[in-house]
Amino acid sequence: MNDDDGVLDRYVPLVDDEAAFRAACDRPLPSVVRVNTLAADAERVARAFDAEGTGYERADWHDGLFRMADRSPGTTWPYAHGWVHGQEEVSCLPAMALDPDPGSRVWDTCAAPGSKTTQLAALMDDSGVLVGNDTSLGRLSALRHNAERLGVTNLVVDQQDARNYSLNGFGFDEFDATLVDAPCSCEGTVRKNPDTLEKWTLDHVHEVAGIQKGILRRAVQATRPGGTVVYSTCTFAPEENEAVLDHVLREEDCEVVDWDCPLESVPGVTEWEGESYDEQVTRATRVYPHHNDTGGFFLAKLEVGGTPDDAAGGDAEVGA
Repeated sequence: MNDDDGVLDRYVPLVDDEAAFRAACDRPLPSVVRVNTLAADAERVARAFDAEGTGYERADWHDGLFRMADRSPGTTWPYAHGWVHGQEEVSCLPAMALDPDPGSRVWDTCAAPGSKTTQLAALMDDSGVLVGNDTSLGRLSALRHNAERLGVTNLVVDQQDARNYSLNGFGFDEFDATLVDAPCSCEGTVRKNPDTLEKWTLDHVHEVAGIQKGILRRAVQATRPGGTVVYSTCTFAPEENEAVLDHVLREEDCEVVDWDCPLESVPGVTEWEGESYDEQVTRATRVYPHHNDTGGFFLAKLEVGGTPDDAAGGDAEVGA
């Protein structure tokens, strides 16, 4: 990692152990795969890895995650057969927090290349409607490839700007749950992308924060009353995390709700560089690299307000 410009210095007031934080950011990120439960279970994957002599360690907080010892996940037999998918541990949190019901209507606003999207499909038992949206055709190609390899069939791939997303043509006008894994400055990925900090600028942080606010607002608007929206980023910057939540809480009818994070984490912050945020942001989750030997992450679970439409609620489930 090259942090000659001291990007990480600005976050020292937010961490409990500066030395441990910096040391973790300097270490390479462990290689991890997630079991694709549409094709196999964790025990079957373990037997397959054992049979081919692939070393691994099981994650103690999630039965379906394997930390690979000495092989690239893509070279293993279970990967080739769609039994596992390469996915960093902490990036499994958003889909777990959203926890969509089988048969529901789910929108992944920034879906490509599809790690979280295919995880959502598995949680939905490949039923209902899962809309995977992105703006980049190249990234959507990767999304399609991953969905096909993992046997996902409930996915509708779309290309729109999520900030003004239209549901025209879907046959319904709201989602039951929405994931906003927003584009961000990616500081939390420094362990796998060492050049991230070299490209970092505060101007970019402010620019992308504007995009994040627009996407999260539209996500709340497009989700039914009582539905769930999960907002996540892989950055430490409060401008892209708590400030985005604060903005949307003031503009839309929603609230941040508690959720039980299975990893060691700390609450969101209510003050940063002279700005104050809604106290609800303390229900959000910050995950730092030195706490769990992962990347850095931020996540908040929101419940959409308003009065549910009883007439529309009768057909909340759709066929596979």
